[in-house]
Amino acid sequence: MEYTNLYINGEWLDGSSKERFDVINPATEEVLASVASAEIDDANKALDAAEEAFPKWARKTPRERSVILRKAYELMSARLEDFAKIITLENGKAHGDAIGEATYSAEFFRWFSEEAVRANGLISHAPSTGARIIVQHKPIGISLLVTPWNYPAAMGTRKIAPALAAGCPVIIKPASETPLTMLALMPLLEEAGVPKGLVSVLPSKKTGSLVDHILHDPRVRLVSFTGSTEVGRKLLK
Repeated sequence: MEYTNLYINGEWLDGSSKERFDVINPATEEVLASVASAEIDDANKALDAAEEAFPKWARKTPRERSVILRKAYELMSARLEDFAKIITLENGKAHGDAIGEATYSAEFFRWFSEEAVRANGLISHAPSTGARIIVQHKPIGISLLVTPWNYPAAMGTRKIAPALAAGCPVIIKPASETPLTMLALMPLLEEAGVPKGLVSVLPSKKTGSLVDHILHDPRVRLVSFTGSTEVGRKLLK
């Protein structure tokens, strides 16, 4: 596998501790790749990069963000076989199912490229006073995205695409069983025009401490998690 390091600020890094963990092919139980394991220092680098990238991305017009997301859709749609192969190898899905997931994953970029220009506000009048009420939607800030093992592409793109469409930077913590698909997506986002620092991917074998640290950083304003109820309760707490 070509992309097995941490992806932070547009760079491929082997991590502050240099520790790595194996990704196993569930069909053969063979080692597919050795992936860098993120630590607290790596999370801080990703947070700093996101903080720096946020203002410029938030100032872009909805159409500018839309064009980049549409390009991501087109690029991914042209490489469905490449992504399906990685999904099958690390997740174990049959080829047909993997193609289906890759296709479904790309569609999130298309959908939210269209929604980016429809973040409409509201102008109304208070019933009792007649005062004018104006509602505007603005980017919330750095978003932490935690994805599960069973849809390594789709659970990532369905979180990345709306965040970018809204003007937010993201830090992705993919499942340690299936991090390769999300890492492979990063060169595609670069090619589509996503600025460096806006998206970071932090695979780690120390998920609990890493996510806990990121969630306690005041710069993080949103978390999107897909996984077990037990872990969800811990994140909520």
